[in-house]
Amino acid sequence: MKFKRRHHRLIERLDPTPMTDVIFNLVIFFMIGASFGLPQAIGVKLPKAATSDPHPEKQLVLTITKDNQFYLNEKKVYLATLPQELKAEYSTRKDTALIIKADRAVLHGVVVQAMDVAKKSGVEKLAIATEPEKP
Repeated sequence: MKFKRRHHRLIERLDPTPMTDVIFNLVIFFMIGASFGLPQAIGVKLPKAATSDPHPEKQLVLTITKDNQFYLNEKKVYLATLPQELKAEYSTRKDTALIIKADRAVLHGVVVQAMDVAKKSGVEKLAIATEPEKP
């Protein structure tokens, strides 16, 4: 008796599931990895102005957030200790400008109070940071 061998040909096809998993994992890896390189910044929405000028080279930045927290060059300071901090900074660099970056939600009185403290502390050059308007 003769037995016939059946030749079953395997249909080879590429299963896309593992490839999709690898691509998805790579996307997640690069998204998370890209966020590590970003510097931590203080979230402030600056007011817009049509006549916005570039900032001077030598500067010291006083940031006021919408919940009235003060940061001097990204170091948290309090309004009560702000005069001492400014005097310490300006004792070594007299020609440095103080840029005030106040959130647009900050009350005008708080910004004026910070400017007054700065002037009393010996700051000679003051500027308020704005964001340029887009046409």
